[in-house]
Amino acid sequence: MTTPAQASAELAELAALVRELGVVHGKVTLSSGLEADHYVDLRRVTLHHKAAPLVGRLVRVLTADWDYEAVGGLTLGADPIADAVLHAAAVEPDAAPVDAFVVRKSTKEHGMQRLIEGPDIAGRRVLVVEDTSTTGGSVLTAVRAVREAGAEIVGVATIVDRDTGAREAIEAEGVAYRALLGLPDLGL
Repeated sequence: MTTPAQASAELAELAALVRELGVVHGKVTLSSGLEADHYVDLRRVTLHHKAAPLVGRLVRVLTADWDYEAVGGLTLGADPIADAVLHAAAVEPDAAPVDAFVVRKSTKEHGMQRLIEGPDIAGRRVLVVEDTSTTGGSVLTAVRAVREAGAEIVGVATIVDRDTGAREAIEAEGVAYRALLGLPDLGL
């Protein structure tokens, strides 16, 4: 298990990697429809060889007091986070296994026609993850799908919270919420 000192150093390292790899300056329209002077592209970070293991370990530290059997969220942003957490849990001594799942944006039209891919989550305790939270709309889409699938949500964890209403929206749905980093951690 990661010690508090290790977690603090790793969080500082992750923040530096997000600043270096993921922060893009310039006018952008976010998925929420809001405009910003910068974009935090977490896929550049969560799919990076050095950052992905940090993400997995730090999400495990952030959620250490939450008991969950599976982790996932809305594709595409949540996918590498869920995989990183799955792998981090797998190397923790005495940790229970954690499966990953993917919530599609719409039900697949062919094959099994599933909205949620991966091991069945019905009746299981799950962690829903997101890369960057703005209004909470994307992660709440996943939350609702996971609830409809019969899973119990222990909480939502995000890598970067833009502090623009996501926390409030998620908590209004009765779901606990935590973030690894905020915009001040990124110098924004």
